Amino acid sequence: MVACVVLAAGAASRFGSPKQRLLLEPVLARVRRSSVDEVVVVLGAHEVDTSARIVRCPKWERGPGASLRCGLEALPPESEAAIVVLGDGPELAPEAVDRVIAAWRSNDAEVVAATYGGVRLHPVLIARAAWPTVPDEGLRSLDAVLVPCDDLGSPGDVDFADEVPESLKPPTRET
Repeated sequence: MVACVVLAAGAASRFGSPKQRLLLEPVLARVRRSSVDEVVVVLGAHEVDTSARIVRCPKWERGPGASLRCGLEALPPESEAAIVVLGDGPELAPEAVDRVIAAWRSNDAEVVAATYGGVRLHPVLIARAAWPTVPDEGLRSLDAVLVPCDDLGSPGDVDFADEVPESLKPPTRET
């Protein structure tokens, strides 16, 4: 079983409001089109209504690794690995999730990460054996088998309101 942990615990201070309220459901819709068996969302700074199971992380301010550990602890014991995605990556390709899972199944690496144009981004898969090694700063410091996903397009990483994809912006009223 491969589960998915969606990290959405941050304060969204650069965005100016809880961006999770706008971006989380589009991310979840894309994750659900992949082959993951279960999805949990890690929240911290903000309350957000979501269609997924929520895990609250009281230590979210320590960093993304602390939030990830909260999510991993909430997964069922039969979870062999976890796909990790960001709650502010609304253009995530479900095929990237499946490609990372397939790479893990074929070479049994502890960490597998998608790359776009040679840049390591999300999704990232972490095998259960590596869960205890997650540092506060997140998975970037852990060596990973890299899986090119250039043809699928970057998942995005919305930090500021003007970076929201047009497809997610509410329609404006013409006056």
